[in-house]
Amino acid sequence: QVQLVESGGGLVQAGGSLRLSCAASGRSLSEYTMGWFRQAPGKEREFVAAITWIGGRKYGDSVKGRFTISRDNAKNTVYLQMNSLKPEDTAVYYCAAQSSYYASVGQEDYDYWGQGTQVTVSS
Repeated sequence: QVQLVESGGGLVQAGGSLRLSCAASGRSLSEYTMGWFRQAPGKEREFVAAITWIGGRKYGDSVKGRFTISRDNAKNTVYLQMNSLKPEDTAVYYCAAQSSYYASVGQEDYDYWGQGTQVTVSS
């Protein structure tokens, strides 16, 4: 079992930056592909970014060039650096883990989920 806890969310003005963290316990994250998803009010959960165990990355179209996913296996933590934030980035952001070598964009492929952290971008 893997337990995931997100942190780093908050309120930021448009154009600002935030860095989300996802700390894991229970097992080493080095065995997993890690992903970030988000869900805005009234909308479906959408893929944001993923990173494989060897560092391969994939991003959703709406965040390419603005967000960066990274991992520190020694700290058992995954990060999401979010720059040039827009009001439409407002959502609850979830960290997830899947026992696969591939950076899947489908939430159904992920085995473990955190509780989420709220990100609010004001205009």
